[in-house]
Amino acid sequence: MTASNGIATESVPYTASREAAAATPVATRSRIEVIDVMRGLVMVIMVFDHVRERFYLRVPVSDPMDVATTEPMVFFTRIAAHFCAPMFVFLTGLGAWLYANPANGAPRSATGFLVKRGLLLVVLEVTVILLTWVERFPPHTIWLQVIWVIGICMIILGLTHQLPRWILAVIGFALVFGHNLLTPINFQPGESGYWIWTILHDRGYLIADGPTKLKVSYPLLPWIGVIYLGWLAGPIFSKAMDPARRARLWTQLGLGCLALLLLLRGFNIYGETLPWTQQQDFLHTVMSFVNFTKYPPSLDFLLMTLGVGFLLFPRFEAMSNAFTRVLAVIGSAPMFFYIFHLYVLLAMQMAMLVLVGPNYGQRWELDQYWPVWVISIALIPVMYYPTRAFARYKRTTDKAWVKYF
Repeated sequence: MTASNGIATESVPYTASREAAAATPVATRSRIEVIDVMRGLVMVIMVFDHVRERFYLRVPVSDPMDVATTEPMVFFTRIAAHFCAPMFVFLTGLGAWLYANPANGAPRSATGFLVKRGLLLVVLEVTVILLTWVERFPPHTIWLQVIWVIGICMIILGLTHQLPRWILAVIGFALVFGHNLLTPINFQPGESGYWIWTILHDRGYLIADGPTKLKVSYPLLPWIGVIYLGWLAGPIFSKAMDPARRARLWTQLGLGCLALLLLLRGFNIYGETLPWTQQQDFLHTVMSFVNFTKYPPSLDFLLMTLGVGFLLFPRFEAMSNAFTRVLAVIGSAPMFFYIFHLYVLLAMQMAMLVLVGPNYGQRWELDQYWPVWVISIALIPVMYYPTRAFARYKRTTDKAWVKYF
């Protein structure tokens, strides 16, 4: 059993068993190991977006993006990064169910596990992770971002997961499918309800004045629905589930999400505040069609990202090669990878300032976007080997705090 980035999974130890699997001709992996692969995939995709934020920040990316002004390479890289948060939150709920329902033991409460790890993630967000983005201390702004929202969702799931499944299903589906109905509700700063609504639904500042501001970047409400859906999907990964049936279920869920997306988005019926429109060419029309709101995630945003993710589950479970083994290692220690890569990027920015000097304001940035891809790809092996070493250490050490990463 591993617990990393707040996500519990009954992961197969990647060292002996995975290396042995690599030597066999059968290209399959365990039902649990595929969760590590999925986590590793979203971590790798996330690197591309964070390299952009570190070295191409002067070119703003709005939410939703401006199709007319965002260059296609930036646009589609950002679209790829959209998959990271939904899959992480979904996998958190899925992993929590696996923790509460171990394959070789009696069911157990996940309350302590989820609450402690959720609190840890919140603390990490406003300390260790925050320090990688601020330019001075105390910081101008404290951002409550994806690690914060995962932590809060874990705490909420920890306190509610023992409710009847039908209640969790009603709440989860209502939040995912119905939160777009709340978009017209707005509160202005100073109005009663502004503070709680900013946390739940509207991205904005909790503290907008003073030397240090506090901003909610990831409104909470729809993410609670996603973590509930992950918990509800847990039985699909139970040991008793036939692999062929599991593959069919994931495929049906994925195709169902994408079919509903095509219907709702195709006719601009519901699920996204910004309607798509025909543009000057096919490429920009596609960009308009998939240009979804992330903060908070619209229904169309979640149908696209989770739908594709569901389709990948059975494909990765039936696949074993060098690429998936690298992803499995990265996904076995995702919180370590997440924090480590942020500090590597910070060190790179500081090194360029010393060696070359600033070229855009007080920052050193790339003149073109394509090197973002080159740097991101080059960073994967740099990240891989320390992550593999830490994953091995985490698996063998008796230090409890290490298991949280």
